[in-house]
Amino acid sequence: MSDSLLIEIKDRIALITLNRPAARNALSSELLRSLPEAIVAADANDDVDVILLTGADPAFCAGLDLRELGSSGDNLAGGATETKAWTTPWPIVSKPVIGAVNGAAVTGGFEIALNCDFLIASEKAKFGDTHARVGLLPGWGLSVLLPQAVGIRRAREMSLTGNFMGAEEALAFGLVNRVVAHDDLIPVALSVAADIAGNDQRSVRALLGEYREVTGSIYDAGLVIEAANAREWNSRRGGFDPAEVEKRRAAIIERGRGMVD
Repeated sequence: MSDSLLIEIKDRIALITLNRPAARNALSSELLRSLPEAIVAADANDDVDVILLTGADPAFCAGLDLRELGSSGDNLAGGATETKAWTTPWPIVSKPVIGAVNGAAVTGGFEIALNCDFLIASEKAKFGDTHARVGLLPGWGLSVLLPQAVGIRRAREMSLTGNFMGAEEALAFGLVNRVVAHDDLIPVALSVAADIAGNDQRSVRALLGEYREVTGSIYDAGLVIEAANAREWNSRRGGFDPAEVEKRRAAIIERGRGMVD
């Protein structure tokens, strides 16, 4: 497993930590390969009932690594291969995935958070969709999951402006389940995970599957639309140009830091 990802299994909980702190846990090609592998492995592990996903401070995940995106663009595939298409950050799993958002969750990192079953946020958490500022379209369900979480009008504002939402505002709009002191984030998240692990796991997984089946009538169709648009736009034939990303990279990073600080 990659050094960019830490995995600790204890008390039937798999704690998975994105571990590129110097790069704000930005998504390199390596991390994009290792994250779904780790979640699938935890789902298959008989010693795990709940998966807890977080980032190494100071960020949850800054999205795609803009340095790699602006040069080779290899990380734009998002874990996909020629034989395997991805419309979510990881394949469907049977066990709950809780996101413990410790800092900024931006663009692809925001999509990772949205794909968790629910979120617990540090007071330092921030959420932002900067696809339009980078020049990309989302491909991991943001255009479906964000409106479900905060409403279509607020979702449009976030995506079209690229402005960030703070932890308390995210709580008010229903994006996160609770906000806690930063130092309490992992203990609280582990406590919630332990409550889930203490239940009958056949029922937990059946109930989780039922929730997904009920919401899937809208979600699944939306994923198909989003994935098709993203594949076209984000290709070299569409609107994506690594040189343009590289030209804007410094300004994008500076603006993002200004909204987090």
